[in-house]
Amino acid sequence: METRFLGGSGLEVSVLGFGAMTFSDGAGMFGKVGDTRGSEAQRQIDQCLEAGVNLFDTADVYAGGRSEEILGEALGKKRPYVVVATKAFGRMGRNAHDAGLSRRHLIEACEASLRRLGTDWIDLYQVHSFDALVPLDETLRALDDLVTAGKIRYIGCSNYSGWQLMKAMAVSGRRGIERYVGQQIQYSLMVRDAEDELLPCGVDQGVGALIWSPLAQGFLSGKFRKETDAPTRLELAGLVSAYQGAVGDAVLIALDNIVEARGDVSHSQVALNWLLRRPGVTSILLGARTQAQLADNLAAAQWSLTDDEVAALDKASQTPMRYPNMHHRLFALDRNPQLFSHHP
Repeated sequence: METRFLGGSGLEVSVLGFGAMTFSDGAGMFGKVGDTRGSEAQRQIDQCLEAGVNLFDTADVYAGGRSEEILGEALGKKRPYVVVATKAFGRMGRNAHDAGLSRRHLIEACEASLRRLGTDWIDLYQVHSFDALVPLDETLRALDDLVTAGKIRYIGCSNYSGWQLMKAMAVSGRRGIERYVGQQIQYSLMVRDAEDELLPCGVDQGVGALIWSPLAQGFLSGKFRKETDAPTRLELAGLVSAYQGAVGDAVLIALDNIVEARGDVSHSQVALNWLLRRPGVTSILLGARTQAQLADNLAAAQWSLTDDEVAALDKASQTPMRYPNMHHRLFALDRNPQLFSHHP
């Protein structure tokens, strides 16, 4: 499997990674996402390793820490040969400092994640969201201290806006401290907002993108259409139905055409393959409830879309241009090569 350096760092990761949100004991909110554990978790980890995956991502809030524990147990002695990424921000207790990005919480959260993962270091430690109540300087200095202590190797952010990412890069540069090398963001044929600010900023600043929800909560697998008889758990939650409309229909038709023409690929593989062609994308995080689903998704790294197929998907998934990108594209495209082929 192809590997890429994460942003401007020396951390090399596979273009497809594994997201362990489905690892849980089956209870609570995350139990509805997945209940993979024990021998099944071990099999999925081995399946990824055999395919060339070296990036495994989780977070402390996934199943109240159980995802980290299950991942650590499943990796076992293979831990030194992979890249482990986790995240901190969400509430892990009832006390004032059990959430957010304060120095106190980050250091305690990191220590707790290390214990649950059963490891001495975390390769990529990411802040799970932006915390407007804590100075960025405090957050970044705490992360810098954790790198100096050898407890984490690289730092990243998740779910930032464009200005928040750029502000963080400026603070790190001004202070001469660790800088984000990765941003974990939502991006798919159905959610292309990251092309406005986040991805261009990442390309410019050397921050690689790790993609979550690349199949738009399963919508792009082609399994959830308006004519589906029984509503799924995602449709009941309104997650899939939000994509059912003119753009969603056009995207599914474009996917149908490519699948039918090729004959040996799935809708999911096409959607994932499109993401692998996007500027600024380093790796796509796959989540799977079954080994069959995981095998199908992993196969997306074994072939490539043609330029014409990419163009067809671009056109089907296009959305109205927004200011100021609209102005840049219409009047200064030759001076702004960072803009995406978002609007044919």
